Amino acid sequence: MITHDVVIVGGGHNALVAAAYLARSGRRVVVAERLDHVGGAAVSERPWPGVDARLSRYSYLVSLFPAAILRDLGLPLDLRRRRYASYTPDPSDPSRGILVDTADAAATAAGFVRATGDPDEAERFARFTERLLPLAGALFPTVTEPLRRASDVRALVRDDDLWEALTQRPLGAFVRSSLQSDLARGIALTDGLIGTFASADDASLRQNRCFLYHVIGGGTGDWDVPVGGMGQVSATLERAAREAGADLRTGVAATAVSPDGEVTLDDGTSLHGRLILSGVGPAVLAGLLRAGGADVPAPAAPEGGQLKVNLLLRRLPRLRDESVAAQAAFAGTFHINETMTQLESAYRTAEGGGIPDPLPAEVYCHSLTDPSILGPELRASGAQTLTLFGLHVPHRLTRDADPNALREALLAAAQRTLDSVLAEPIADCLYEAPDGTPCIEARTTADLEASLGMIGGDIFHGALDWPWAGDDDPLDTPAERWGVKTAFPRILLCGSGARRGGAVSGIGGHNAAMAAQEILGT
Repeated sequence: MITHDVVIVGGGHNALVAAAYLARSGRRVVVAERLDHVGGAAVSERPWPGVDARLSRYSYLVSLFPAAILRDLGLPLDLRRRRYASYTPDPSDPSRGILVDTADAAATAAGFVRATGDPDEAERFARFTERLLPLAGALFPTVTEPLRRASDVRALVRDDDLWEALTQRPLGAFVRSSLQSDLARGIALTDGLIGTFASADDASLRQNRCFLYHVIGGGTGDWDVPVGGMGQVSATLERAAREAGADLRTGVAATAVSPDGEVTLDDGTSLHGRLILSGVGPAVLAGLLRAGGADVPAPAAPEGGQLKVNLLLRRLPRLRDESVAAQAAFAGTFHINETMTQLESAYRTAEGGGIPDPLPAEVYCHSLTDPSILGPELRASGAQTLTLFGLHVPHRLTRDADPNALREALLAAAQRTLDSVLAEPIADCLYEAPDGTPCIEARTTADLEASLGMIGGDIFHGALDWPWAGDDDPLDTPAERWGVKTAFPRILLCGSGARRGGAVSGIGGHNAAMAAQEILGT
């Protein structure tokens, strides 16, 4: 017996996008989420009891969320642009560094000269960045359209050398040919390593695909701060879905999914849909299908490669670089121990089972752009949040390790890497909760797996795909054309595991809804 037009398994932000679109079109939609709230990784929480700070606990920045989705669903989201793109101190001499100021090219150039000693590196870096803009402008509008063929996208890009460099050869060659200093090369390379465990020269090109998604967002590659934190993103989507008539159920987990449209829940009930949309990762879906009687092979095990550390500070720490104000350095992406040489060395250490030392990391202070995430007393006191995202911390490090001991070891590595470029220990700046506990927490890939059901702590739910179809790929069905196909016609992907999924973008949810509309017809 059909109970709904569409049953959505999992209640992450993509599921909410799909639910809102489909319910607005008059479809009967139900979402089943095992946690007691929706939003998945796009949530804000108060990690420390008695402290009025709502942090984006998992995901934290927005780049890939198309304006078209905001307009279609009437979402009143304020995505705020950051003036300072990045600050990168020289690890060999942290008293000098590169501040990329989008409003002051001369100051940016001076920082490149001071940190690299090369009067031409700033111009090379500007050319590198500017060369990517036409690619972003051409490619980003296509992510909410049916998949285009690779040859068609190549024609849109109109730069055959760039196309070859990004899609045919490992990213390391492109970075090395474009930039001369180890420091600038590292700044560029990190976009290929966020949540992706790979070498610059990995023949799989996984780092290239990650890089591509990081530089096309919004048609500019800018990464914005959501005012109110990630919880505001999900809350706005939840409101849109509910107002459209979607039935959002929390605290109910799917235990089995059958190819004929039945979803069994852990409370003993079942939902029956003309279509099922899967907001969970493909590896999780495969397990649910096997539980539902389907003969499906286990997909390759996903593996995340990151550490996230959330901190609340009494004040921003002093820098060793006295030429840069802390408010400017921390307002953008603060690169620490991320030269290209350090990134490659860290990869080799982690590949061998060790914790990189120094740990490559990126730091962000969201409260400088959006003070609303702090309560009035915290704001008045000068308190600030800090998010550290550590690279090359693959999930394999959690195997056969004591979770608490590993978390403490990683937290210590993160603190050491921060201290290496500061004029004072970060511990001296930590805010303390009423019980005297320092306001700092680490979230490992194992924590993501346990709390969010992300297998291997992989924030992309598996390997990223190119955001286009191969020239010989079949595009005969709506699911194929929109990049949401599974092995079963009545089941579509709608999360980060969709062909153009990954990051907080809503693209997977949008495209699954478009395919579903075509399939369901009038």
